[in-house]
Amino acid sequence: MTHKVTLIEGDGIGPEVVRSTRKIIEATGVDIKWDLCEAGAEVFKRGLKSGVPEETIESIKRNRVVLKGPLETPVGFGEKSANVTLRKLFETYANIRPVKEFPRVDTPFKGRGIDMVIIRENVEDLYAGIEYMRTPGVAECLKLISRKGCEKIVRFAFEFARSEGRKTLHCATKANIMKFSEGLLKKTFEEIAPEYPDIEPHHIIIDNCAHQMVRFPEKFETIVTTNMNGDIISDLGSGLVGGLGLAPGANIGNGIAIFEAVHGSAPKYAGKNVINPTAVLFSGVMMLRHLGEFEAAMTIEQATLATLEEGILPKDIAGEGPSTSTTDFTDAIIANFGKTSSAWKARDYKKIKVPEVDKRPDIVRSKTAECIGVDVYIDSPLFSEELGQKLRALTANTDFDLKMISNRGVQTFPSAGTMPDVVDLWRARFTAKNGASTDRSKVRNLLECIEKDHKWTDTKLLELIDGEEGFTRAQGEN
Repeated sequence: MTHKVTLIEGDGIGPEVVRSTRKIIEATGVDIKWDLCEAGAEVFKRGLKSGVPEETIESIKRNRVVLKGPLETPVGFGEKSANVTLRKLFETYANIRPVKEFPRVDTPFKGRGIDMVIIRENVEDLYAGIEYMRTPGVAECLKLISRKGCEKIVRFAFEFARSEGRKTLHCATKANIMKFSEGLLKKTFEEIAPEYPDIEPHHIIIDNCAHQMVRFPEKFETIVTTNMNGDIISDLGSGLVGGLGLAPGANIGNGIAIFEAVHGSAPKYAGKNVINPTAVLFSGVMMLRHLGEFEAAMTIEQATLATLEEGILPKDIAGEGPSTSTTDFTDAIIANFGKTSSAWKARDYKKIKVPEVDKRPDIVRSKTAECIGVDVYIDSPLFSEELGQKLRALTANTDFDLKMISNRGVQTFPSAGTMPDVVDLWRARFTAKNGASTDRSKVRNLLECIEKDHKWTDTKLLELIDGEEGFTRAQGEN
């Protein structure tokens, strides 16, 4: 069978490690038709702000599978990462980061039997990149977590664990603090877990997860988490086993899969024939399994491990000891086809069943939604006591009472007797008088009264959704 794959060599060291990977894959006899395309630095230099030309997008649409090297994102020019652009354009919502101990790689954790996979939601959370300057001195980034996004990544994580015969799955969140956003992942995980009785589910707070990864890394098999949490702990994971030169990765969605190492383009090493290709090579191994080429994937995996066991080591692993060049390491792996590793137990891999989730935008619907107030964000140099008194006077004849004012999440008016440091962005919480419900026309009237003397920058309606408060309280608010 001929497989068609979009190949993006990337920037800096990218062409060297991608060509090494291509040579090794082709040596297995797997029939791949490579479609060589561009993205990254050279595209940015031509003035295309996305860093991804149309012909690359069309190639990915046709082939549905991508192997790519690292892409450089210019600093200080305002362009978004071409890596992130590719992931988001094709909704590759699941990021997979294997973390496994390699032979002959000296780390403080050598011999612990580390073998975990971190599965990270890849398109929403803070990495949606929705940011605003609310005042000249206060920046805001919106953390968007959806039930749909949670369900997709949770189901994928269970299916992935099952495909590799893993028996446990940890869901790592900060649900103890961010009860709605991070809490939605926890709730979704707990609702779906009973559908996978062969996998033991555990919830863990993300900071404790990082702590336990360093203390007892061998206890984890599979971890699923939100976007930024996953970005951080997956790099922590690669540090446990020897660094980013050994860290493969994949981004998978419905019908599209992008395989890439997570390290950067390292331009200072480009063209020196010293770079370790293992991260991209093992991303290629993941690609082969995605294509159903399990035998070829196993051949490459075992030959690479056998090569390391023989002491044939790239410079980043060898340190001050004897090291081999990129091209010689590549040839040594091919020469070791058919050998097996004594240190790395092979798994019985199966193809991942990518779950189907309802495509409707509103997969969660409420029976009732009642508006009971509004939070109004105000840009003001006043301190809270003066601001509170002025707002009460301005809004006395509206349908709302000023319940409280907070600053950076802490109630400052009415004062609780503390003196938190404040900035010039205030949240004024107004609730409908006498506990009644309200509507948008009354909110508009409230805003007209406020803007007679103050600059409001944003509003958030306070709603009861199916009788439950759809908003959090400030620290100190009753």
